[in-house]
Amino acid sequence: MQMFNGTRYQPIYFILSGIPGLESMQIWISIPLSVMYMIALLGNCIILYVIQKNPSLHEPQYIFLSMLAGTDVGMSASTLPTVLNVFLFNHPEIEFHGCLAQMFFIHTFSSMESAILLAMAFDRFVAIRNPLHYTMVLTHSRIIGMGLAAVMRGVALMAPLPILLKRLPFCKSIILSHSFCFHPDVMKLACGSIRVNIIYGLALVLCSFGIDSVFIVLSYALILKTVLGIASQEGRLKALNTCVSHILTVLIFYVPLIALALIHRIGKYHSPLPHVTMSNIFLFLTPVLNPLVYSIKTKQIRAVLFKLFNLWGSIFKDFTFLLS
Repeated sequence: MQMFNGTRYQPIYFILSGIPGLESMQIWISIPLSVMYMIALLGNCIILYVIQKNPSLHEPQYIFLSMLAGTDVGMSASTLPTVLNVFLFNHPEIEFHGCLAQMFFIHTFSSMESAILLAMAFDRFVAIRNPLHYTMVLTHSRIIGMGLAAVMRGVALMAPLPILLKRLPFCKSIILSHSFCFHPDVMKLACGSIRVNIIYGLALVLCSFGIDSVFIVLSYALILKTVLGIASQEGRLKALNTCVSHILTVLIFYVPLIALALIHRIGKYHSPLPHVTMSNIFLFLTPVLNPLVYSIKTKQIRAVLFKLFNLWGSIFKDFTFLLS
């Protein structure tokens, strides 16, 4: 079968990879991966449902949370088809343009999530620094504007990625290191000059994730300054308690992201395992853990989860009774 089409030497398809050294166990690895996807999709959809159905949660903090949940659903949906194809159905091929499309959505949703985390940091700053004017500063129109800005920034910044890759000739291997399409991974298979791609990729990291992380740190520095100015210890603890979920979410998102960026740019490994492990942690763990983190702190979400667990428990009990 012809692997390259035309004089531009574009591959007809790429070959996606599972976890190096564990190829024979892919069918078993697909089980926990499927469970993780189910938790991510179901958990984030529950957050969206609970916030939409409860008028008491139609506040800026929870509107931003619903944006975060929607972004996590998009992130999971972007990787789900190829990951399950590789691990569950042993079908590693992905068409060239389909790979570029998946890469665009993965990076766009990552940028959107970073921007929403920054908006949530600003929300916590306003709530603690100026609680009396909280709803006056964060009006619904401003919140919607911030959400649209996150979407537009993500699309505008990531749209050039597939365009820059399409101009490159590919005459090396067609085997990717991941079970999904990731820009640094695809870029390394090109046999032309990738200097522009490297420079633009670095600019993307600095202009989106870099700027967002700096402003998040600055927001929490100002929050900490405000909290230390509160007279009572109880008041300080109460103020900090409202930030715990967001701080955990920021760490869950940024720590693997920074580690992944460093591994791809300065890491020199004979084995691709570090790249694969860190990218999977970044893309799979964030959508899974975010609903769990926020369900602990939001009693309305906990109530729905308990109802679902009780329902599943009764269904499982009835099923085992019928089998016996």
